[in-house]
Amino acid sequence: MIDKVIRIFNMINAIQANPGISAADLALKCDINIRTIYRDLDTISLIAPVTNEGRGTGYRFMGRFFMYPLNFTEQESLVFSLLPSVVDLDKLPPGFETAYAKVMGTHRKEKSQQNQIIADITSIIQMGTPAYRQESPNFLQPIIQAILEQKTIHTVYHTQYRNETSERRIDPYYLIPRDQRFYLIGYCHLKQAIRTFRISRFLDVRLTDLAFDKGNFNIKKHLKNTWSIEQGEKNITFKVRFHANVARYIREEELFVHPRMKDNKKDGSMIFEVTVNNEKEFIRWILQYGSEAEILEPKSVRESLKKQLGEWLEMYSR
Repeated sequence: MIDKVIRIFNMINAIQANPGISAADLALKCDINIRTIYRDLDTISLIAPVTNEGRGTGYRFMGRFFMYPLNFTEQESLVFSLLPSVVDLDKLPPGFETAYAKVMGTHRKEKSQQNQIIADITSIIQMGTPAYRQESPNFLQPIIQAILEQKTIHTVYHTQYRNETSERRIDPYYLIPRDQRFYLIGYCHLKQAIRTFRISRFLDVRLTDLAFDKGNFNIKKHLKNTWSIEQGEKNITFKVRFHANVARYIREEELFVHPRMKDNKKDGSMIFEVTVNNEKEFIRWILQYGSEAEILEPKSVRESLKKQLGEWLEMYSR
């Protein structure tokens, strides 16, 4: 009786690890005749939804039925999963067949659950598509999966400012949401450097089997003094005076740097100082406040903005 129970557990593990397995292969794995396999399958069908949909399709479980192997450590899983590729099968220790089935069954189930979670997350994140742009594939799912599994992705990417399309292998490190868009930060094998990619500019993303290691990469250090997502080559310190009408709202801004803010109690204005490495992003942010934000320093930026405003005035005076 005990032997039969063990045999049935082994069969369940074998079906989980190899959906579509034939009765003949089950008989071979369990070292019993095929008639006994059929009788055991009838017993299994009383406790689990096993099915054989037709000639040549083999046996599998329906729905989400799954029985986890008990007391099987991660080390055992790793060791046994590697054994078939490095050791002569005839020299494997007793019990390998059932242990390997447990590993594969666990792996399939966990991977299936993880993929479902990623799919659910991807469907929840809705960034929206601009009216003028055709619907494009959503590559968030393979990118998130690659980040979690630390697997390199093969991509086709369009570089907007050069109007060029290139194939790249990327080690994806982090997804960063900025300005209603998603950006991917990772190691680009083509450029052999850390790069930032806008998700909407990927034309294709495929997961590879190549594993990567982020090493000592630190995302906070990488984005230090970065106002939003674009990075410059040198740090610039800005000093801005905000009018009282907007000063209180500036404190509510969700900023990615640490500014120094000092209130003027007399008129309610605020002096705002910050060091950033890309002046263009910061100036774009300042311009949304119009005349209620005045750049005091650096003087070179102040003069450049004055010149730009003069050109605007001339254009709108025609």
